[in-house]
Amino acid sequence: PQKICIALSVGPRVPARRYIIDMSYSSHFMDYKRTAMPSAMKKLVVTQLSPHFREAVRVQTVPVPTPGNEELLIRNRFVGINASDINYSAGRYDPTVKPPFDAGFEGIGEVVGLGLGASSDYTIGDTVAYFRNGAFAEYTIAPAKECIRVPLVKPEFLTLLVSGATAYIALKRLGDLTKGETVLVTAAAGGTGQFAVQFAKQAGCHVIGTCSTNEKAGFLKSIGCDRPINYKEENLGETLRKEYPKGIDVVYESIGGSILDVAVNCLAQKGRLIVIGFISGYQSASGIPAFKGATLPVKLLQNDYGEAMGKMMRMLAKGELACEVDCGDMAEEGRFSGLESVFRAVDYMYAGKNLGKVVVEVAPAAQGNSKL
Repeated sequence: PQKICIALSVGPRVPARRYIIDMSYSSHFMDYKRTAMPSAMKKLVVTQLSPHFREAVRVQTVPVPTPGNEELLIRNRFVGINASDINYSAGRYDPTVKPPFDAGFEGIGEVVGLGLGASSDYTIGDTVAYFRNGAFAEYTIAPAKECIRVPLVKPEFLTLLVSGATAYIALKRLGDLTKGETVLVTAAAGGTGQFAVQFAKQAGCHVIGTCSTNEKAGFLKSIGCDRPINYKEENLGETLRKEYPKGIDVVYESIGGSILDVAVNCLAQKGRLIVIGFISGYQSASGIPAFKGATLPVKLLQNDYGEAMGKMMRMLAKGELACEVDCGDMAEEGRFSGLESVFRAVDYMYAGKNLGKVVVEVAPAAQGNSKL
């Protein structure tokens, strides 16, 4: 459809130009019939600042939003859980943002509506992933230019958006890895740790990974970790000093507390310490009082993100990258299914029970005649 230009004038003022869109075409861009799109949806909203996710966040029912000219309306199928969700709900990333505000950072799903300007690149039924605020919802609006086209709605693609990109960019820009170096990855079987292990191994390094169960140790071996250390059964500091007397060249650290202390004390001369998080302190009132490192992943992801995503997507397509997903199938109350299960998923991750990236299935695949 062509734009219609209407000139409006008031008195002697210079005529203004106003562009409008003929809304009779809107049905072409909203998938109401194919998905039986409801008029209302659920989303998670931070209603008070707190490091305790259940205290900070509430489920609200709101109208399904309409996309603007350059935007997509995405029916979320899966959303990712990140340690930083608690930092965000506690107001630590941007003190100027006050409740209420939407929660969640990353999602993947189908395009069910789009603005006219976005229709040159996308169409109804396309599958996309995105990294932006407000992901914890049944439907999310996202700028088309910020979305990433994916071949299928699989949660494995979701693991790359924050967890994979953080590891890729941090190790490339800050790690300066050299073949033969020794790399220690803490929480190595977690969402971002699994990628740090693989990227360090692909760089020709000897990789040590910490974990909390023998099952996780077995997983780490399967993705190339040379020396998994179950710190529930082995003393981490003593093991590192005994087996690596020359020290560790690079540490990729996300836990904080006593683990960070051990990592610092075991660094080799000219060793590099990459701190991408302090999950052990996020649920405390102060969070990380002595160090503003919680924003490091955000700053890293502002640079080289496109390159990182492209590289990881190609590696995944070639079978060169393992993307372990934990949808809670082994959790006490079962699989993380439905938006409300985000609360359980956050608790599950902070209890250290996850193996891989924690992901919630917000909605099942569309049924019936839908091409979705």
